[in-house]
Amino acid sequence: MTYFTIEELCVSDTARRRGIDNRPSAAIAGKLQTLIEQLLDPIRAAWGGPIAVNSGYRSPKLNAAVGGVSTSQHLRGEAADITVGTPAENKRLFDKILEMQAAGKIAFDQLIDESGYKWIHISYRAGANRNQTLHLK
Repeated sequence: MTYFTIEELCVSDTARRRGIDNRPSAAIAGKLQTLIEQLLDPIRAAWGGPIAVNSGYRSPKLNAAVGGVSTSQHLRGEAADITVGTPAENKRLFDKILEMQAAGKIAFDQLIDESGYKWIHISYRAGANRNQTLHLK
């Protein structure tokens, strides 16, 4: 893990404000490590600049507090919402991720443009990636 940490993927202002314990189990920490090693670090290296994590792991209580769906991959440590600052820059990052996937450098489960590139959701399921690309309004 070069650019990201498991701890970084568990930070949540909502959890802090509401006193929610957002520490992952050992199994979920393992999935977060895989997410970092297989996607986040390679994407950061190819991007060449900082990438911020808006949301990573969410405990069930935190997921409910932020209005997440019960099937969210954030609950399993398989997803992160990332941004590089602006919708225009996030679109460039999204396109970079698609280039990396097409070149066989990474595989993802889902790559989602959220709300006109307000942020990017990316997930990884070891052995079960669907390589889905979605655009949600």
